[in-house]
Amino acid sequence: MHIVGLLCGREYAFPPAFIAKVNQLGKKDGVAAEFVKLGGTRMGEQARYRVIVDRISHEVEYYRGYLKHAVLQGSYVINNPFWWTADDKYFNYSVAAKLGIAIPKTVLLPQKGYPKDVDITAESLHNLDYPIDWEGMLDYVGRPAILKPYSGGGWKHVYKVHNKQELIEAFDKTAPYCMTLQEFIDFDRYVRCFTFGKSYIVPVHYDPKERRYLVDHDYLTPALGARVVKDAQTINQALGYEMNTIEFAIKGDVPYAIDFLNPAPDFERDRITEFYFEMVVEKMARLVIDRALNGAASNPWPRWEEMLGVGAASGVIGAPKAAAQVATANVTTTVPSSSASAGSADAGAKTK
Repeated sequence: MHIVGLLCGREYAFPPAFIAKVNQLGKKDGVAAEFVKLGGTRMGEQARYRVIVDRISHEVEYYRGYLKHAVLQGSYVINNPFWWTADDKYFNYSVAAKLGIAIPKTVLLPQKGYPKDVDITAESLHNLDYPIDWEGMLDYVGRPAILKPYSGGGWKHVYKVHNKQELIEAFDKTAPYCMTLQEFIDFDRYVRCFTFGKSYIVPVHYDPKERRYLVDHDYLTPALGARVVKDAQTINQALGYEMNTIEFAIKGDVPYAIDFLNPAPDFERDRITEFYFEMVVEKMARLVIDRALNGAASNPWPRWEEMLGVGAASGVIGAPKAAAQVATANVTTTVPSSSASAGSADAGAKTK
């Protein structure tokens, strides 16, 4: 029996529906789902779960530590807890831009302040330039601009600013978070893509002002829909996410990737509509059943190094054997002179 574990928080519709669907579809192949139950994890403890779907470890540190240990013991975790820990939105933008995705101009900013329990003084910050060239940054990204956290979600701490005064007033409210200043895209259309297993992409008409999903299957032209799907697939392949949402602000015929670090996306019925809820439950259930039966340990790792030609896939942490082979192949041996002493998913893409 292959057990799929669900790790989640204050969700009400998705968890029971997901577990029931996995149990229904997976029965013939010996795959069953349940809530993960934890109460202290012993080092070396064997993993109960073949697959774990993680929707809460970004908020519960013990869960994140457990998931890393579970990977070590052979569990397939969606999404990869090592990379999720390391990732941030500013890095995402930089990688995607290098891969040819349209990205708004973005600046990473020093923090306004720091957590109260961290002993940071002026002497700790001698590497920072002062004063900050606010006007120069606005000249670079344009006016208006968006000030938002370099890592985070839920539309928290996001400000639209039109000039230096508004920027400084907003920035003064942001401690202890690290922020980015980003070009505002005056979009004609806006889509949020559900993504399953990196390659199956479902672009959805999304209203960011009302924060609601709209069922509109003809929202994008075939050509624009195909580009959105392709760009979303590229992003997921580079970053390794198998459960994600990716947002595009579309201006003219250019889809700008605005936000794509959402490894625990909102799956609640009352917010994503009944139509998309049923789709999400079905696609997630089929994804985890496939991973329980066929999931390769290398699949959840990011591939941005390989795709950018800077190293082996997951060379940051994973694929050490491949990285070592490359390093060994590049070693130059120096022969002493005579006087010296001897001594490594998915199928389908869909527009909706």
